[in-house]
Amino acid sequence: MHHYTESGLLNVYIDGIVAEVDEEGDEILTIPAVNELHHVIALGIVNHPKGISGDELRFLRSEMGFTQSELALLVHRDKQSIGRWERNEIEIDGTAEALVRRLAVEKLGLPVEAGIDELSRRSVPTAEEQPIRVRKLEGDARPYELMAA
Repeated sequence: MHHYTESGLLNVYIDGIVAEVDEEGDEILTIPAVNELHHVIALGIVNHPKGISGDELRFLRSEMGFTQSELALLVHRDKQSIGRWERNEIEIDGTAEALVRRLAVEKLGLPVEAGIDELSRRSVPTAEEQPIRVRKLEGDARPYELMAA
């Protein structure tokens, strides 16, 4: 299982990524279809049963293509609040987090059936790490899928 910290997240693990050995004997990891992988990671974040972390908020914001200022306008907060949330200086407001989750579903086209009511219930702060486990698929149209927690 590869601990995928290259995404800026510390809780993402990929099963099925095999290291190759180059001519000098060094192991090399190749992560194919990174855009699709990030899409699956975003799905994992939105589907968390508890609140999202600051790093996860930053990841979703970046994947949606928003600056801190742009996201701040959408959730009716100031840019500094977004920065504080992303740095884990203060907890993300539950209402704003539910809106961010819904924005991610719409902007990224995530296959999430949950409505805003369910997303709001999931937006509860937690100190627990919520691992996102992804499996690399072979010979499939989808290169990655979420694994059960």
